[in-house]
Amino acid sequence: MGTVPLLSDEEVSAEALAVFEDIRAVRGTDFINNFWRALAHDPVTLKATWERLKKVMGSGALDPLVKEMLYVAVSTANGCSYCVHSHTAAAKARGMTAEQHGELLAVIGMAMQTNGLVTGLQVDVDEVFRA
Repeated sequence: MGTVPLLSDEEVSAEALAVFEDIRAVRGTDFINNFWRALAHDPVTLKATWERLKKVMGSGALDPLVKEMLYVAVSTANGCSYCVHSHTAAAKARGMTAEQHGELLAVIGMAMQTNGLVTGLQVDVDEVFRA
C-alpha cells in the first residue's frame, strides 16, 4: 500500500501536468505509471527526476536494452520490486529475450553470492584491480 494517493491528471498541479505531458510525448504513450503519479505530490522533485531519467536512460554509449537490464540488476540489489517489474517490462519491450532474461538473473544471483562471500571474508583488493 502506498503512502500517498496516486494523483489523476485532474488532481495534479499545472507543473506536474506539464511533466506528465512530456512523459507522454517522449514515450509515445498516454500511460503515466504509478511512480510518476505518486511523485506528482512534489512537482519540483517530479520534474527533476524526470529530467535526469531522460538524460540517463536516453541515447548514449550504452544500448537502451543494456541500460534497462542494468536497471533491473540494481533494482534487484536494492530490493525495489516496483522497479524490477517496470524495468523488466521495459527491457522486454526493447527486445530482451527469455534467454537474455535468464542470463541476467543468473548474473545477478552470481554477483549477489560472490559479493556476500567477499564481503563476509573481507578479502583485500588485489593491487592489479585498483584503478
